[in-house]
Amino acid sequence: MPRRIDHPILAALLALTLSACTADLVGGAFAAASDYELKLAEYERLHGAYEREANAYWDAVAEKRKIRNAKRRAHEAVRLDDYVLTQPPIYSGPPKPIDPNAPPQPPIERPEIPVVADFLAAAAQEWHFVPERPQSEAEFKRAYALAARAAGLTQAQIVGVYAFETGGRGFYDTQAGLEPPGPGKHAVSPALGYNQLLSTNTVSLFAESGTRFIAALERKAATLSGEARRRFDKKLAVIKRMIAYCRSLPHSWRDYDEIAKNTAKGWGIHAAVLDIDVGPLLQVQKLLDSVQFARTKGYTAPLTAAELELMNLTGDGNGIDMVMMPQTLREQVPTANFFQPQGYARNPVARRTKVVAGLIAEIQQHMTRNAGTPGARELAAAF
Repeated sequence: MPRRIDHPILAALLALTLSACTADLVGGAFAAASDYELKLAEYERLHGAYEREANAYWDAVAEKRKIRNAKRRAHEAVRLDDYVLTQPPIYSGPPKPIDPNAPPQPPIERPEIPVVADFLAAAAQEWHFVPERPQSEAEFKRAYALAARAAGLTQAQIVGVYAFETGGRGFYDTQAGLEPPGPGKHAVSPALGYNQLLSTNTVSLFAESGTRFIAALERKAATLSGEARRRFDKKLAVIKRMIAYCRSLPHSWRDYDEIAKNTAKGWGIHAAVLDIDVGPLLQVQKLLDSVQFARTKGYTAPLTAAELELMNLTGDGNGIDMVMMPQTLREQVPTANFFQPQGYARNPVARRTKVVAGLIAEIQQHMTRNAGTPGARELAAAF
């Protein structure tokens, strides 16, 4: 129990001291709140102006994209003024101030990105499927090269994409963010393999090209006999069930994405990328689709490795727009024309290179630089 202060002078001094301390605390809190409000008002003024400018910019990008698409459908020439020719605005003001009176916010919980072990566990649980994994990296590269040659893809295309996507060091089970694996590393996406196939790609490829995969696998089955044939037939039966399931889904990227990212069935389907027979077919088909898309748009020249990667990186629609662009336009058209705002913000290469010519040149430089790595040389030798 605190002692009672009976001395009148001491009591008065203590009261004055407490009063002064309280006044200081109140004054300090008031000053902090006032400073916050001033900073917040300044932030809202500057950031609000930036947001209005940025929204107008990206609205113009979207509108120009619609104009170009309409022109191509009508077989009309696309001109320089069909693109936004300025760079996106950049916010250079102060950051949003922290409210000194706001309660502490709990950390934002982000769902963990599944990794290879999760894909394998889901495959076993949902599909009773265990991918047949290669005895060595060279064995998978040979299977990949064989599938690529059969599809009409060239060594330069396959090695170039591999060199860009994995830095020439990737393994058949390399996952984005985990190359090479190590403590403290985290997957940044479910992308796997030599051309970093997303789980959504796997589901969509099974849905849209599943009959081709079944035909290719049945051709291989016909060359086998005995126990090898029985094992292969068992695998083929599972793959057929996966394909039938994917084909039963609504045919939209959004629906494929939902299944691939958020269900155990989708995770298990993605494990097929690791299979020595199925994985090469999936990865080759993704690149072949880009080649065929270019042909449907009237571009019959062979795609360079950098052009093929451009389509792999930005999507076929945006990629072919850049591929078909004359060099004079490539040197003037900002890369922002081919991205959504969030995608552009997450892509340092597109921001750094600024224009299409710069983006293509950087992709080519990256491919050339990594063509001499052991992984790239081994894949080239597999051809």
